[in-house]
Parts: sequence; C-alpha cells; structure tokens
Amino acid sequence: MSVADPTMTDLSGAHPEIALEGGRKARKNLTRSRIWFSVGVLVLVFAVICGRLIQLGIERPADPEYLRANSELTLARPALVDRNGEPLALDIEAPSLYAEPKNIIDIDEAVEKLHSVLPQLSTDFLRQRLDGDEGFVWLERELSPAMQEKVLQLGLPGVDFVNETKRYYPGGSDASHLLGTVNIDNQGISGIERYLDRKVLNTDAERPDQVQLSIDLRVQHALHAELEDSMTRYQAIAAAGVLINVKTGEVMGLVSLPDFDPNEPATALEEGRINRITAGTFELGSTFKTVTFAGALDSGAVHITDRFDATHGVRFGRFVIDDFHGQHRVLSVPEIFKYSSNVGTIHLMQAWGKDNYRAFLHRMGFDEPLPIELPETKRSTIPSDFSEIVAATASFGHGISVTPLHMASAIAAFVNDGVYLPATLFPRSTEEAAEIGRHVISPEASALVRYLLRLNAMEGTATHMNRIADGYLPGGKTGTAEKVENGRYVSNKNFNAFAAAFPLDNPQYALVVVIDEPKRENPQSGDTAGWNAGEVAGRIIKRVAPMLGIAPEFDESVDQSLVPAVLR
Repeated sequence: MSVADPTMTDLSGAHPEIALEGGRKARKNLTRSRIWFSVGVLVLVFAVICGRLIQLGIERPADPEYLRANSELTLARPALVDRNGEPLALDIEAPSLYAEPKNIIDIDEAVEKLHSVLPQLSTDFLRQRLDGDEGFVWLERELSPAMQEKVLQLGLPGVDFVNETKRYYPGGSDASHLLGTVNIDNQGISGIERYLDRKVLNTDAERPDQVQLSIDLRVQHALHAELEDSMTRYQAIAAAGVLINVKTGEVMGLVSLPDFDPNEPATALEEGRINRITAGTFELGSTFKTVTFAGALDSGAVHITDRFDATHGVRFGRFVIDDFHGQHRVLSVPEIFKYSSNVGTIHLMQAWGKDNYRAFLHRMGFDEPLPIELPETKRSTIPSDFSEIVAATASFGHGISVTPLHMASAIAAFVNDGVYLPATLFPRSTEEAAEIGRHVISPEASALVRYLLRLNAMEGTATHMNRIADGYLPGGKTGTAEKVENGRYVSNKNFNAFAAAFPLDNPQYALVVVIDEPKRENPQSGDTAGWNAGEVAGRIIKRVAPMLGIAPEFDESVDQSLVPAVLR
C-alpha cells in the first residue's frame, strides 16, 4: 500500500491542511462574537436594572393624593399649655406605612409578609390596596418604632414609611373633655382642638408655636381625682365639676366623668362620654334658689328682713307643693334659704313677680348659648313664658334645665359685686374682664348673696362642705332633683348639684359639682346633695385653695363682717 504524499493536493486543487485551519479560525471568530454579544446583552440588562433601582431609590411619585397627604403631615399643630406653661398637648413624630402599588413586584409575597407582622391588616385588605397602579396608598397609620423595624426587615420594594405628626396628651384623660382630640390626619374634631382649627389655624395669620389656656393643670388634676373618687364612693353613674375665676371668668378646671383618653380618640365614642358641664342640661334643683334670691333682692321688691308664711304648702289646682323638711312656720328670708324652703321661695318669687323673674333669667344669659370656646355646648331648656305653676316650680329649680357652666357663671356674678363675665378657656386679665363685664345685680344685692351662701355653709344644708373646707370661708347651696324617666319624676334616682364660692370675704372662685344617681356612702349617711355633691365640693376646695394661694382664715370676726348691718 502506498503512502500518500503530504505535499499532494486534492482534486479541487485545495490544500487540506489550509482548509482545516481556516475552518478553525472561522469557528473561533464566531464563538468570540457570540460571547461578546452575550456579554453586551448582560451588561445592557444589568444597566437597565441598576438604572431602575436607582430611579426607585430616588423617585417620589408626583401623585396628587400623595402630595396632598404629605402636605397635611408636615402641618404641625401648636402645643397647648396651661396657665403656668405646663404641656397639655404636643405633636410627636410617628411612622406611618404606605405602599406604591405600581412598584410592587410580587403582590402575593407582599401580602403574605405584611400580614405576618401586621395581623390586624387582613389579606383581603392588603390585596385590595396593593393590586393597582396607584402611586400612593396608606396601609397603616402611626405604628410603633418596633413595628416599623419589623416591616423594614421584610425588605419589600414599593413599601415604605413616612414620619407624620401625632398628637400626644401627657395627662391622658385628665382634661379630655376640655382639650378634645384630633383625627388620624391631626385635625381637631372636638374640644379646644376643634376650636383651634376653626378660629386660629384656619386663618391667614401666622400659626403660633403654642397656645396657652386658662386652666391650671394642678387644679385640673385635683378636680379629676376628687370626682373620680366620688364615682366610687357614692356608686354614681356620672360626675362633673367646673371651677372658674370670678374676677376674670377664666376656667381653672373642667372635668366630666365618664371621660376618655384623647390619645385613643375612639374612646370618646363610648356611651356616656359627653361633656356634662357644657353639653348637658339638667334640673339643678335648689341651687337655682340662689338665682331667685339674687334677682328678688336686687329688685327691691324683697328685702333681707322680710318674712314669708311657710306654714302650709302652696296649692295650684289639684297640686300642692310643700317642703322636703318643712319648718311649718313663718320664715325670714335667710331662714328660707338655709332651710331650702320651696314654699318660702315660691312666696318670695311671687312677691317679686313671675314676669320679672323670667326677665331676670334672660338677663343672666340662661337663654343664650354658652360663649365658651368649646364647640360642645347646649342651650338651656326654659319656657319662654311662665304660668303661675311653672314660675313656682322654676323658682326652686324644677321644670327648667341649664348647663352647670351657666350656673357657675351666675354664681360667679352674684358674689363678684354683680358683674357677669362670660366664661373662657383662654387667659384674661382683670383689665380685659372689666371691659366686657356687665352688671346683672347691684353690689348691695351681691353682698346679701354672699351672706346667704356663707350662712348656709355654717347653719344650713352646706354644713358638710364647710366642715371639710374649714378655714377657706366657703359658701354654697345644695340642689337635689329627682330624675325624669318616661316623662315622670322618679323618687329613687337623684341628680345632685352643689354651687359654691370661696373665700366669701373676698370671693375669688366659683365651683359647681354635679353627681348623677349617687347612693348612700354608708347606712348613717343620706343621698341628698349635702351628703355627696356638697362633700365633694368641700374636698375640692380644701385641696385646690392652697394651690391658688388662698390661706386659711379662722377669725370669727370675718364671718360677722358678712352679716348685713340690718341683721346684726
């Protein structure tokens, strides 16, 4: 067999080794081209991905809803402080969770992971919120920092947090009805918070950093504590109280129980959480006799030395009005007051005239809405015209309903030389008060009312109060009213009230306390106002008087100085 000559060519004339080498080079070039093409594609893909990630990292959607929400979040509310600068309400930052659905990569994964750390958000809710192309949707507002950290650890694209302002009330429920609360968007929805939105923040004026109120946080806390104790002590269903400065009309403290926690606005919707001081009208019973006496003595138709026959009840058709604990004899005007005689009060009002009495109620502002800054107010319920029997029952506080703040403002005027000042929740100087005050009774009649209130504390139905607040020269009037159910008075449920002022040698403050359906504290006590509302008032006065700079006075000559010269 012959061996081929390596130098031989094939029939086509091509050299075999040269052909093999050329094929190798072609394949190598093709492979290199494919590799470079693949690398180029990969680089392009990674470039697109990196570009998108950078875009997502720096981009904020220009969605109008988001911009509007963000605008609201950055609009802080002014801090609320008491008259001494103590904080009542502050803005703090809280993280809120939102999503950008158009940037969600895997909805199922996002729903599952979010539900695992926020079980309060149902999977249906999350899916509905995330399944769309919106630029901004809220998922959960005002989370804790710990919960924020858990969500961040999920590493979900399209889910993030924004810090928004949250209203915080350091005192909790202590001043809830007075301060009110805000909604999730930090907008005032009740109390002074709502007033701020309507009258202060919704204007062209520069937003203040803080707003000072007239209340004293120390007084507010003491008032709250004593009323809370009364709910337990007397097993009452509700209690309320208000303390005002008689010289300026400033509210120093205002509490209504049951109350709520403004840090949890939903608690304000629970049953019975109304502000009984300004938004509740009640028959305040014999506390209203103070109004009748003040007007009658101011009119000149009745004198402090007059006497009226309270031997028998007063008949109106088939109805007879009598006294709860009648003396059944002729009584002097001071005796009618300290024995709280309904019969004597009726005769006193009749000597004055029922139409004059009705006109005086209007002069005292009982027909007008409260001028206080709180939006939660209510008008009194008083007939426009008085018949003989309506005037008779109204003279001792039955058949008419007023707010406790109406009564507190009236008591303040009666002891402040007859000058009526509308109540306010903002600081007011005595000079400012002098410009807006109006005389409703004469200074002489005011001195007589001070004497009657102090007499009742020493000898009448307010002795329990006086014993507790001994030394602070308080005076007051009890009011025990049977509650109305199904249009009829019921004898086993009382609404008790106490109206007071102190110190009566130089009146500074007026106080009204109400207790709804109190029970006897013990078998030896009673369930009328002197045993509960009066005692609560005494404990409040004893506690707050030192805070307000009032020193105790035990000189008996001070009480003697309150007695009218004609009676000495």
